[in-house]
Amino acid sequence: MEKQPNSILWNTVFVVLLLLLGLGIYKSSQSIDYTWRWDRIPQYIVYEARDELRAPFDGNVEENTQGQLILAPDVNDSEPVLISSFQDIEVTEGDLIFEGDLLAVNYQWEAGPISKGLLMTIKLSLVSIVFAILLGVVTGLARISPNPTLRNLSILYVEVVRGTPLLVQIFIVYFFIGTVLDFERFTAGVVALSVFTGAYVAEIIRAGIESIGRGQMEAGRSLGMNRGMTLRYVILPQAFKRVLPPLAGQFINLIKDSSLVSVISLTDLTKAAREVVSVTFSPFEVWFSVALLYLLLTGLLSYVVRRLEVKYAVRD
Repeated sequence: MEKQPNSILWNTVFVVLLLLLGLGIYKSSQSIDYTWRWDRIPQYIVYEARDELRAPFDGNVEENTQGQLILAPDVNDSEPVLISSFQDIEVTEGDLIFEGDLLAVNYQWEAGPISKGLLMTIKLSLVSIVFAILLGVVTGLARISPNPTLRNLSILYVEVVRGTPLLVQIFIVYFFIGTVLDFERFTAGVVALSVFTGAYVAEIIRAGIESIGRGQMEAGRSLGMNRGMTLRYVILPQAFKRVLPPLAGQFINLIKDSSLVSVISLTDLTKAAREVVSVTFSPFEVWFSVALLYLLLTGLLSYVVRRLEVKYAVRD
């Protein structure tokens, strides 16, 4: 029986290596002439917005019969302003108010530019993943089709897309195809990412299907199922479990590649980060924070895929 490694020893080695890595990063940060200002970052993730009520005219603060404060105008052609439902009221009864004076303030939490960019990245990635799966499955099936037209068209699509950079494809979709079809920036970004990722998904699907033994197809046909039914009920369920890991890797790449849509002025996480850097002059803090957010997204996707792998492994 093969001897198992000492888990405590090797986990200790792992922790020590992490500590050494952290120490190295810390020492490197100390060696550069840079003032770290992490306190500037939280307000660009979420902040407390200030909603002010200012006087639209000159008047006096009075109390109505319900005990509420109102701003009564000096002239009769203006309606009184009710000062209620505010967290902070800056005036009291009897105050003389001039136009533009602060009457009351409300506070509410709102998403900052980094959070809004993160939401755009999530939305863009999810929509692109859905269309990439649809396009990839159709193209992958066409790659193994006995129909020469479908097979050659799918080969042409895969080779053209994989042979050109994503950045070039984004420019072509936005400036050429988008101009002809009147695409918005978001639509152009989804189309470019879906078409690019779909080509790789097609090859993953093709490889997964071809990894299933030919006997499976013959068994399905012997039971009276046609080619399509055999693919749907016999081949694809088995292939799906085999292609989960490479699909997860491709979708992780899609999330990271979505940063390129910032070149067409779509405010995703990367573009929002550049705007924050231009305001705060804190590039290291901003980009480290953005890297962590991308890591959280890809880590969540990896976790979901691992759970799916465990689920289907248990079924087997």
